Amino acid sequence: MRGVNMTGHNSIKMTDLSVLLIKMGLKDAETYIQSGNVIFSEVGNIPPSALSINMEQAIVERFPARMAVIFLHDEPSDNQIKKVADINYPPDKFKIIGKEIFIYCPNGFGRTKLYTNFFEKKMGVTGTARNWKTITTILRIAEKKSS
Repeated sequence: MRGVNMTGHNSIKMTDLSVLLIKMGLKDAETYIQSGNVIFSEVGNIPPSALSINMEQAIVERFPARMAVIFLHDEPSDNQIKKVADINYPPDKFKIIGKEIFIYCPNGFGRTKLYTNFFEKKMGVTGTARNWKTITTILRIAEKKSS
């Protein structure tokens, strides 16, 4: 029996995760509550050496289309952060860390109010947004160039 721990602050529904992994070939993938743990015994045709890479790739392709980062030109002040601290547009979420605003929109970005223009107007900041898939692709290209 194998297990993968998906701990941390994730907003992935465990039922969605197990369905994704079953489609990927982990025939009996099962999750336990919102713990981030996935248990399975069959890996289908996936070589064990490629298992974690394939799982990560499947998760990135399926879920980060709903995640983005706004890269701010300057780190916001405490006063700027306070201007949005109490704003809540469920199910969308955001977290400001340093010069980045991390956004999660489970229903997609087409309907969310939480995007670049919103933060620029509310906080008086300037930034540029990229979805998570773009960020990971750019990182992969940069890593290839540096090696």
